[in-house]
Amino acid sequence: MNETDLRHLRRCAELAAEALAAGDEPFGSLLVSADGVVLLEDHNHVVATGDHTRHPEFEIARWAAAHLTPAERAAATVYTSGEHCPMCAAAHGWVGLGRIVYASSSEQLGQWLAEMGVAGPPVRPLGIREVVPDAVVDGPAPDLAAQIRTLHRRFHGLT
Repeated sequence: MNETDLRHLRRCAELAAEALAAGDEPFGSLLVSADGVVLLEDHNHVVATGDHTRHPEFEIARWAAAHLTPAERAAATVYTSGEHCPMCAAAHGWVGLGRIVYASSSEQLGQWLAEMGVAGPPVRPLGIREVVPDAVVDGPAPDLAAQIRTLHRRFHGLT
């Protein structure tokens, strides 16, 4: 990971905080083109809509499929506050998006939820490469993972 990656991940953490402020789970993501242009930013909309597929990574995959060529998708990078769930990883793979960079891992989130006494998700948390074996993945980012952990603690009323 380089400073550009960390800058984008810090923005993902800001988007996760915006989701939390809106009463939703703290997840935020962005799609960046090969030439460094932020094409789309989003955060979780699960609680607000009641639709558990409204993860920002899934929204990015849908948007990319509708607006980018296959070559543009393959050259783009998805930055996200938390490692993709299996649903989002599959969407990423099916759409043919490029590199994924995340601040905190699914394994970390599982550990945090267990520490908080909170039930895990209804879908088994698999690593991205377990779903998309050839995915190019970087993460977690230790300094930002602590910030993401704090947001999850706040969502569950523990901070």
